[in-house]
Amino acid sequence: MHAKQSLTQQIFNIAIPTTIENVLQTMVGFVDTLMVAQIGLVAVTGVNLANTVLNVYLAVFLGIGIGTSSLVARKFGAGDIAGAQAVGQQAILLSTGLSSVVGILTIVFGRPLLSMIGATPATLSDAQPFLSWVGGLAIFMAGTTVLGSLLRAVGDAKTPMFTSLMANVINIMLDLILVRGFGPIPALGVYGIIIGTLAARVFSVGYLLLAVQQSRTAIKWRWPWRNRPILAEMVQISLPAAGEKLALRGGQVVYFSLIVAIGATTFAAHMIAGNIESFVYMPAYGLATAAAVLIGQNVGAKNKKIVQRIAELTVGYGILLLSLLGLVMFLTVPVMATWFTQDHAAIAQIVTALRIDAFSQPGLAVTIIIAGALQGMGDTKTPLWSTLIGMFGIRIIGVIVLGQWCEWGIAGIWIALGIDYDVRAIYLWLTWQKNSRNMV
Repeated sequence: MHAKQSLTQQIFNIAIPTTIENVLQTMVGFVDTLMVAQIGLVAVTGVNLANTVLNVYLAVFLGIGIGTSSLVARKFGAGDIAGAQAVGQQAILLSTGLSSVVGILTIVFGRPLLSMIGATPATLSDAQPFLSWVGGLAIFMAGTTVLGSLLRAVGDAKTPMFTSLMANVINIMLDLILVRGFGPIPALGVYGIIIGTLAARVFSVGYLLLAVQQSRTAIKWRWPWRNRPILAEMVQISLPAAGEKLALRGGQVVYFSLIVAIGATTFAAHMIAGNIESFVYMPAYGLATAAAVLIGQNVGAKNKKIVQRIAELTVGYGILLLSLLGLVMFLTVPVMATWFTQDHAAIAQIVTALRIDAFSQPGLAVTIIIAGALQGMGDTKTPLWSTLIGMFGIRIIGVIVLGQWCEWGIAGIWIALGIDYDVRAIYLWLTWQKNSRNMV
């Protein structure tokens, strides 16, 4: 914590680099997709199928990252540096062990798993090597996630941002050189994407590990390596966090299938609208990270009033920023839609979706940021219940009722999303008020 800095400065010192990091990761995803598309549609399908499996792994590692960040922030705030170091040691051991097992299972069972989720013999030729290499070396995915969480937990969001920037440069440069070949270097196709992805992750793990070892919470490897109480607490926090990410992805599969049933144009318009919207709500995830870290630190320091003030400030800034960006989106979406498609029917649906969504941004801001605040306090179960209720109790039913039965199409889909955001925002805010009042 930085006592001489105002709370606003502390919030944005974490939120801005985290937001930039998220934007960089999204942009490199777009570049990877463009490069795979140059290989062919079969390659696009194969890599996307592999990423469907890898996203499940990522959800688990993100859960460990949330548990790590929450515990380290609280111990750091309480001045228990040795305790924070012990949590870091357990986080690295847990993520390394789990990702190693996942990697072995991926190599052994990757082909039948891909076949189960719809891979054909044609798409397997690209999907299997991508999954075997990137999933087989999941230890680097886990390492990047957990080490970044360790640094952010002590207030250093700039190092993960810089690491992400450099990793993205490495990934993009290798993609450009290796996918289609350059000079004497032959075209490697999907293997070029694999090399670029792995090289970026290896760099990230190495750089972040050096940064962690130079920080105040440098890992001091102590024997016995396993600390049962800390490990149990980490698992207790991480499991619901991972469950929340998995519930979100599982729910998306269900409601995506419902949208496909409405029509191919509607589904395409929905996906394009979602891509555009992702740039609008990224600042909320940056503020959520700031809330989680600073609240965790101040819970550890038992600063109840500051904890409540951090939540108020991050939510206030989030509502303001997302409302302004929502207004910009409302005004500019007719132009932005043409960047993705020239189909007039699809453009009209994208405009309808995002103009409805512009009014949902305040609720979305509260949902994202208060979930982060609760996780910083160590409550990962409430965000899990929020996602389960919102996704399966509101969003999916809303798509069926408003999108299909009422035949409102894309408008019904995005109205359902807005109701989901608002209900979850109210539920999370009320739970936060209760938890913060009961804080010792």
